[in-house]
Amino acid sequence: MQLKVSLHEATRSLRYVYERITSCGSFPSGASGLSKTPIIKTDNLTKSFGKLAAVDHLNLIIEEGEIFGLLGPNGAGKTTTILMLTTVIRPTEGTATVAGFDVKKSPNKTREMIGVCFQEPKLLWVSTPWDVLNWHAKVCGLSTEERKKRVRWALEQVDMWDDRRKTVHALSGGMKKRVEIAKILIQRPKIAIVDEPTAQIDVVGKHRIWNMLRDLRKEGSTIILATNELQEADALSDRVAIMHKGKLLVCDTPKKLKDSIPGGDIMEVQLEKEAPKKVLTELEALKEIVTVKEVGSNVLRLYLNQVEAITPRIMKLFFDHSLHIVSLHMSEPSLDDVFAHFTGLTLEEAQKTD
Repeated sequence: MQLKVSLHEATRSLRYVYERITSCGSFPSGASGLSKTPIIKTDNLTKSFGKLAAVDHLNLIIEEGEIFGLLGPNGAGKTTTILMLTTVIRPTEGTATVAGFDVKKSPNKTREMIGVCFQEPKLLWVSTPWDVLNWHAKVCGLSTEERKKRVRWALEQVDMWDDRRKTVHALSGGMKKRVEIAKILIQRPKIAIVDEPTAQIDVVGKHRIWNMLRDLRKEGSTIILATNELQEADALSDRVAIMHKGKLLVCDTPKKLKDSIPGGDIMEVQLEKEAPKKVLTELEALKEIVTVKEVGSNVLRLYLNQVEAITPRIMKLFFDHSLHIVSLHMSEPSLDDVFAHFTGLTLEEAQKTD
């Protein structure tokens, strides 16, 4: 019951907080690049709902000017972290500073630094995209002339100009998401927090939004990207923090995270039939092979070193045991492999168990 009450109170607060986010100043063109100055720092940041620790003693430093990826399955604590940073909900324990302001002691000042693209678009059904963005620009304090220019520009950027007079209930999920993205483009906040920015967006639209976020960073915004899309986190983020069950597992650049996995090469082999345990044991005995995982029906994933040298011996082993190979694929590690390395689960498996 305590969990339900707390979440309900948080939901009621969303609109109040949204209206208080009014910082819309832009930054000097070309102000990109990391300054190595922390703009956000969390100190044992914790949020509990009853006995559930949604975020458990989180310690993070986010540098000014970076795109910081917050990666994890649903239920990892990403959205709860965002709600605390934006002062929608109060931490149970610990605190965070945002652009020098403590989220507990200076919530109003904190909100002035932030713009948020919510995971679920916050739109009134009777509104139109034009109405929503024009009202948002008013809240940001733009003049009538500047408001018209920037709203039109934002709608054109997200390919919604021709649909600007449609009522929200007539928009698809992807179109609503694009309106939510347009709010950030209008606001140009010091810190932009985007929660699942390309959910329900087609492939072409995803790449377009990625470029918009890169451009926003070039103008001076620090961007926090909360996502469970592995490719998105890898493509956009300067650094990635991986969360699972409310805890921070690891934080570094995507390259360093992938390089940290023992066995930097991956061989995925689909066999005609299931491999006997004896074969798995013989594979694991090869010094170049770090890990052998069964990841599907008759599919083995081998994490190994010196792939060129060891491949002939692996092929011979399968041949000696009359195991015919249906397909063979070799690749470098992905962020999913990083997640699996630290949790024992792929991100997809973690989504199901959580």
